[in-house]
Amino acid sequence: TFKQLDERASKVANLLGESGIDRGDNVILLMTNDYRFVEILFGIMRTGAVATPINIKLGSDTLSYIANHSDAKLIFTDLEMKDKALVMRNSSAEIQKVYVAGQQSSDNDSFSYDSAISDMESKFSTIEVEPDDPAMMMYTSGSTGKPKGCLLSHENKWWQARSSSRTIMHVEGDRGLIVGPLYHANALWGHLLPMLYCGGYSAILPEFSAGPVVEAIGKYRPTFMSGTPSMFSLMLAEEELLSKNDVTSIDVLMCGSAPVPEELMERMQRTFGCAVVESYGLTEAGANVISPRWGVKKLGSCGLPVPDVEIKIMDKETGSKECEVDEIGELWSRSPANMIGYYKQPDVTAEKVTTEGFIKTGDLVSSDEQGYIYFKGRKDDMINCGGENVYPKEVETIILEHPSVADVCVVATSHQVKGEAPIAWVVPKADVSLSEKELKKFFFENGPPYAHPRRVFFTDKLPVNGANKIDRLLITEMTRENIPNGLEGGRD
Repeated sequence: TFKQLDERASKVANLLGESGIDRGDNVILLMTNDYRFVEILFGIMRTGAVATPINIKLGSDTLSYIANHSDAKLIFTDLEMKDKALVMRNSSAEIQKVYVAGQQSSDNDSFSYDSAISDMESKFSTIEVEPDDPAMMMYTSGSTGKPKGCLLSHENKWWQARSSSRTIMHVEGDRGLIVGPLYHANALWGHLLPMLYCGGYSAILPEFSAGPVVEAIGKYRPTFMSGTPSMFSLMLAEEELLSKNDVTSIDVLMCGSAPVPEELMERMQRTFGCAVVESYGLTEAGANVISPRWGVKKLGSCGLPVPDVEIKIMDKETGSKECEVDEIGELWSRSPANMIGYYKQPDVTAEKVTTEGFIKTGDLVSSDEQGYIYFKGRKDDMINCGGENVYPKEVETIILEHPSVADVCVVATSHQVKGEAPIAWVVPKADVSLSEKELKKFFFENGPPYAHPRRVFFTDKLPVNGANKIDRLLITEMTRENIPNGLEGGRD
């Protein structure tokens, strides 16, 4: 209940006080999905300390780097993540204690979280903070180098929870099913915090697995779910379970954190029979674009700017002028959700945030005459094929229209003549026969010839990262392994 959450968060806050944690100290959460994650998160912020959720799928080297970079004083973890937490503790002289949820008693390396809070008072006088004080630090994926600690203020999180709740039109009595990792923005402040803000209910699954999620919809009868395109694609493939479980309780599905193909949106609407909204956002600037729950939705568009969010679409080469309607450029965003900055990296922050307070997202979009935003892809993902700009999402959307394709990811490979060229990794639907020749022919009939995939590789499933997004870095590496010298001219 809300009362129990309040009392247990106060117990956590008292535990932190006894552990020597002060306002402004960083405290790590390295945990799988669990209700204790939520009480610890609020307990940390209640003391004025900074909650730092960490991706549990990171390797030891990256965890060691974060342990040192974050200056964290304490770690909360669970039995499953204990070994990784100890790697972090042993990497940093700053980390004083490790508390393990689910551990029956303390040992030489760690303390039992459950035993520790059972002795704590359930009342705590919340430490006063300023709205722009740090409340949370979330580390980016580090796709272009070491992970960056994105500092978010109390105002950032309060505004984001309220804005998302109102935009989705949550009401008291709504029921959410959290299927993504709580250390990631999609589940944490795209789902959990807005649902708590409106007085709603949340069932938290320990991890995402498509079959159990479909069964959980029938069991918990949620009215709301959020997830990534890859998660919903896997769920839609569970045709037998979908036929056995009633999924009609859902009023609205929110899909985001990665490009959402139009074909996927249509399948979601047909299967779940509910409103499907696409959202766009990023850790540094919150969920700032969303398709309206009611009113005009446009397939292929991630929607309209959220109220109080200012958006510019700037020339993608120079950033010196705003783009015209339908012209592709980089999205810049300014809102109360904008981050404080990157922890201990003022130079990187200055590159990311303009003097006017706009965050350069690195994402390529266009807008139509009514202001609807169309996501095209990351600047880093754009493929320059013989002078033509090829956007992976557009190639993927066309391939997904083929009736035998379940999922696809398009990446670049080097090309001796054109510089770069698109390569497709395709997951065929079950029990169908599909060839590279057939798929290329389909693309030539339905898409621009210059953008056709020069090679098509078939796979049972696409790899995903810790945020349940398709892992484009890994797929690019897989492509290099299969085409080590790139492509030549001729038929390519």
